[in-house]
Amino acid sequence: MPGFGKVVIVSQHYPPDLSTTAAIMADIAEHLAQDASVLVLSGTPGSATGAATASRRPVVVEIRNRMAEKAALIKRAAAEACFTLRAFMAALRNLRRGDVALTVTAPFMLPYAVAAAARLKGARSALIMHDLYPDVLVMAGLLKPASMAASAMRLANALMFRALDAVVVIGRDTGKLLSRYRGITPNKIRFIPNWATLAPGVRAVAPDNRYRRANPARFVVGLSGNLGFTHDPLIVFEAARLLLDDPDIHFLLSGWGMGFERLKQMQSEANLPNVTLVDRVEDENLEEFLSAANVWLIPYRRDVAGVSVPSRFYNLLAVGRPVILVSEPDAEAALTVSEHDIGWVVPPGDAGELAAAIRRASQSDDPRRAERAAAIARHFNFADAMASYSLLVRGLQRNDG
Repeated sequence: MPGFGKVVIVSQHYPPDLSTTAAIMADIAEHLAQDASVLVLSGTPGSATGAATASRRPVVVEIRNRMAEKAALIKRAAAEACFTLRAFMAALRNLRRGDVALTVTAPFMLPYAVAAAARLKGARSALIMHDLYPDVLVMAGLLKPASMAASAMRLANALMFRALDAVVVIGRDTGKLLSRYRGITPNKIRFIPNWATLAPGVRAVAPDNRYRRANPARFVVGLSGNLGFTHDPLIVFEAARLLLDDPDIHFLLSGWGMGFERLKQMQSEANLPNVTLVDRVEDENLEEFLSAANVWLIPYRRDVAGVSVPSRFYNLLAVGRPVILVSEPDAEAALTVSEHDIGWVVPPGDAGELAAAIRRASQSDDPRRAERAAAIARHFNFADAMASYSLLVRGLQRNDG
């Protein structure tokens, strides 16, 4: 994008961090760098590239940051506050009029700082809305809806949305919640869903798959990915308990985060024979792992609609697997499942309903559901997403929003 200012991407998570957010922000930075000067302000140790880098590659500058465990809430909040302050100062040093600042909602204080820095320096700003605060904290039971903290966040949101030039939503359900804020106008909202990182196509359920060899069950129910504040591990474990009498059904559970630690604790106490726990699967083994299950679970707590969208969803579809989604029917992933008949949607908090849905899935012999899942994954692709981000940045650089 010759003649325009640079793109400044601010993210706490960036490779070598292994999180989904890190991968997404790196993909966006690498793509935008093909046509523009891109500077990444990263909070991940070991991410810096130094001042000199190859042409058409982003320059990554590391901001000092201390990553605290998610379970240590007070330490984590303090560390994130320090990082946010440092990111604000770094943004002030690097932003110029005509630049575009792009950031994400992790940690939740970061977008406020980046939007403020961009406004002070006469730059344009955009936020990729992965999670909506305080709603996600209310959903997780960490905040009361009418608490002072929640009210303060909503007030800060109103100021931030007024300052931002664009908000990227990755789910259609988020717009309704954003419309509560006066600072949000329809022209500010851009729908750019995340994408599958695996090539779409139905993978066969192979008996020699290393993740299936250990159990003889005909039907494997899988769970993969981060289990954070918005997820409900208990409903998965209770459904497994309810299905103990069915030797044809086995649960293959893998992941990380607070929820997965809770799963490990429950299994160490109950030792259910129909549950196998697997530590986080490396990217090079992800395709084989996702091919091991007949159906995949995504278990959310109540009130997920508009608050969070599961990035893992698209890779589950890409390998040609139906999905059982625990969420309200108007959440983005639930809408996709129902609209295209690629799985089942179960109300949050009802382990009996989840167990019944798993039984129905195990008795279903419709191969077209898997074919539809892979076909839908083709609509959530990297090329379309990157074209949308390029269009967004060009528009902001031209100051036409």
